[in-house]
Parts: sequence; C-alpha cells; structure tokens
Amino acid sequence: MIPARFGPPVRAGRVQLRLMSADDVDDIHSYQGRDDVCRYLLFEARTREQVARHAASTVLAADGDYWQIAVVLPAGGGDAERVIGDIYFGLKSAENLAGEIGWTSYPDFQGRGYATEAASAMLRRAFDELELHRVIAEFDPRNDSSIALCRRLGMREEAHFVKDLRFRGDWADTGIYAILDDEWATRAAVGRRGAR
Repeated sequence: MIPARFGPPVRAGRVQLRLMSADDVDDIHSYQGRDDVCRYLLFEARTREQVARHAASTVLAADGDYWQIAVVLPAGGGDAERVIGDIYFGLKSAENLAGEIGWTSYPDFQGRGYATEAASAMLRRAFDELELHRVIAEFDPRNDSSIALCRRLGMREEAHFVKDLRFRGDWADTGIYAILDDEWATRAAVGRRGAR
C-alpha cells in the first residue's frame, strides 16, 4: 500500500535487495562510470562525485518518489559483499496505482540471471505489497538485453515511439513494456503450479 517504506533488505534468489547507501558509492561507480554501461541510459557515465550525490527517497508516497535499490551479491567464498547492479523503482501515479521499473548491471555479472531475480522480486513487491495496478519499463528499444529481461518478467510491449526524445544530440526512440496486476497474478499462479 502507498505510502510505503522500503524496509529491511530482501532476499531475491542469489542476491539481496536493499536501499543504496553511502558505502556503495565505489561499487556503483565501477559500472555507472562506464560508457558501455550508460550507452542506452539517459545519463552519461557518472563521476564518483555524481554517484555520491545521487540520493533517492526512502518512502514512496507521491508521484515522482523513487527507490534506488542496490542489487547485492552476498559475501562468500572469500569474496566480500558487492553491489553488482541496481533497480530503479518509481511511483508514476499514486492515483492510478502506476509504477516504473528500471535496471543497470555491472557487465561482468550480466547474463547470469541476477537481474531477472532482482526485478522479479521488485515486481512481486509492487503488486503484492504496494498493491499497484500497473508497472512499466521505459527504455531505448535498441537495448536488446532490456527487451529480453522484460519478456522474461512477463512484460509485454505496449508502445514504440519513434524519434520522440532528444538523446545526446540526436533523436532517439522510446520503448515501453508493461505488466498489469492481474497479468502478474496469473503468471505467479502458473509458476506455483509448475513448482509442484
């Protein structure tokens, strides 16, 4: 239900989700400071100082509030805990119970299912706890990895806007994928039946 506080860390398969903290700046900068990671993002590669200044809400209450959630690989096998990516989750419309999800990952950890586990856990929370009606993902449609992740999450393409956005000195397209609460519930029910 809205308003909602993120609360304690949440286990999501092999990773843990928690609000980002000042202690995460170096890990986050290790990927948000890379041109290849930011290729399709609305921001250029960030300096360490820009990452440190990037603060998010702790409570979702009003349109535009958002959580910046660290995707953490727990310590183990002699390795320390590490932030390997992040999930953005914003409240687009409190009145219409609409949210927005986005993700970024460190390249060395892509293709292993971590983003799917993290984004699935966030969608579960969006629909089961926050009781949202609709969640969208908005991204550059050239980003094949994000399209594949949306499809794994059960999201469907809703729109492809052509040259609707000024992006780094040129016109770019915008893709929108979405999932509704009843679609999520059906998907979750099928998953539970398949797990028996």
